[in-house]
Amino acid sequence: MAFPYRHFLVIGATAGIGQALSSRLIKSGAKVTVVGRRKERLDEFVRVNGEQSVRGLQFDISNLDDIPEFVAQTMKQPTDIDSIIFNAGIQTPMDLADPEKFDLTRFHEEMKVNFSSFVALAHAFLPYLLQNPSPTSFIFTGSNLAIVPAATLPAYSASKAALNVFTLCLREQLRHSNIKVLEISPPPVQTELHDYMGLETGRNLGMPLDVFTEQAYKGLAEGKDQIVIGSIGPSETFNDIIDKRRTAFANLSKMMRGGKP
Repeated sequence: MAFPYRHFLVIGATAGIGQALSSRLIKSGAKVTVVGRRKERLDEFVRVNGEQSVRGLQFDISNLDDIPEFVAQTMKQPTDIDSIIFNAGIQTPMDLADPEKFDLTRFHEEMKVNFSSFVALAHAFLPYLLQNPSPTSFIFTGSNLAIVPAATLPAYSASKAALNVFTLCLREQLRHSNIKVLEISPPPVQTELHDYMGLETGRNLGMPLDVFTEQAYKGLAEGKDQIVIGSIGPSETFNDIIDKRRTAFANLSKMMRGGKP
């Protein structure tokens, strides 16, 4: 492994990107703790990869009030967990123009799972990583839709935009700490996230999962803190937007701290 982390805790690891990235990390020689709602999938993942490399923890991150206790129980035992990967997510198309069809409860639930739960988890894990004398990291799985939203996916796009802003702010505020804050920004990837479109359509939408996983791993191994994979529209234009936005954020941050490093 080219990066300095030994033990990854992957939240949302029972399917899709989380599961594939966990497998790739294990292949590299890392230890992985996988977290998810579906116990049978966790057990199967441990069986396939071996208890010497992986352990499974069942937890539903939508239960925000239970997060502090979950983290305390996970970290209280002697553990060498030094990197947290935030990956869980849901995606639902919504018609904002039709009040009878627009499910406001569903909108708030999607924001909670995709954004608020990550904030709560980061808050709970923060003290443990700060007291680690070695390099540690938070790795957030965002989306290219954080930059260019999909009109039919308002909750998902908004949650990823909020997560992107949170990641920028957290990275800035932890710049002098031992915690590196990273963000992976995927394009559409062929996973069960799009099953609402029907299996044949949804599972064939976007980049093949194995191709995405290798590109994400390569970015992590190279030490990048922002790993943008694919693009929405022309790649050069999309990446130019991201670069200029980050430069503007860096300039504003420096101004707000009075020019201090």
